[in-house]
Amino acid sequence: MPRLPKLKHLITLASLSFIGVALAQQGEQLRRIHLDAIGWCWLFLGLLLTGASILINALAWRQLLRWLGHRPEGIAVVALFVRSNLLKYLPGGIWHLVERVRVLRPQIDAGPALAGVILDPLLIVAAASLLLLFGGWQNGLLLLAPVPLVLLMLSRFREPILLRLEKAKARQLEDAGSGPLQLSGSSRDGGPWGPLLIELGFVLVRFSGFACCLMAFGMVSPPLNIWLAAFSMAYAAGLVVPGAPGGLGVFEATLLLRLGEGVAEAPLLAVVLSYRLISTAADVLLAAGVSLQNRLSPDLRFRDSSVD
Repeated sequence: MPRLPKLKHLITLASLSFIGVALAQQGEQLRRIHLDAIGWCWLFLGLLLTGASILINALAWRQLLRWLGHRPEGIAVVALFVRSNLLKYLPGGIWHLVERVRVLRPQIDAGPALAGVILDPLLIVAAASLLLLFGGWQNGLLLLAPVPLVLLMLSRFREPILLRLEKAKARQLEDAGSGPLQLSGSSRDGGPWGPLLIELGFVLVRFSGFACCLMAFGMVSPPLNIWLAAFSMAYAAGLVVPGAPGGLGVFEATLLLRLGEGVAEAPLLAVVLSYRLISTAADVLLAAGVSLQNRLSPDLRFRDSSVD
């Protein structure tokens, strides 16, 4: 797909330009915003909750691998997820997938490993889309809320979509040095309801970290359910819209476009920028914690593959 990199770069440029213009226009108002001690406490709580959400996401991925029929022996799946999560910020946005496939490949083969890493963000999109229901009609967005769930849970829809995505990602991973990948799909009937429920918890805890940023800057309007729906839509967009690694720019631009007209723009910019900082910091701190534990106490590494 020779046009995809160009489209990805254009979307990244457009998103970051949109945010840059907003920052330039609201620069004076942003400089007037100051956090008090309570505000900093809210941000610290947001950091803790965002870190907890990463662990929940890792547990959902472990459960997803089990749904696919795989319990890789001797591989700390949760630790692998947390450690590799930081790689999503590298240029290309695929290196966290490359690392997970590389580690899992000797145990479960590359095809099932690839299916596992692709299904994870799809489950998050389905979970986040369901939370759009809390936002009301939203000019018809409500009608789209169950669509990802239906496409993912019914095998007649899921398998063709998954195989197509596997084909696209396989080319990227092979170009990155992963070696040949055999496409397998999920090879399962029914849907991964258990992992979906955990991913739903992930999105809700992730939003709670964002809500702490709202509280830090005194953003009490609109009601929390509207914030939840807008956050869920922006988070899903950051996963599915091609753009910068980690959804950088796409998430922020989507949230600004969704709520910018009804919310003071300067505090909203402060919220989205602080949330980006604490979410990145949470990734860094957790990955560093896992690496440090493995160095200092290699015998105490997670043995989550044997835990029911």
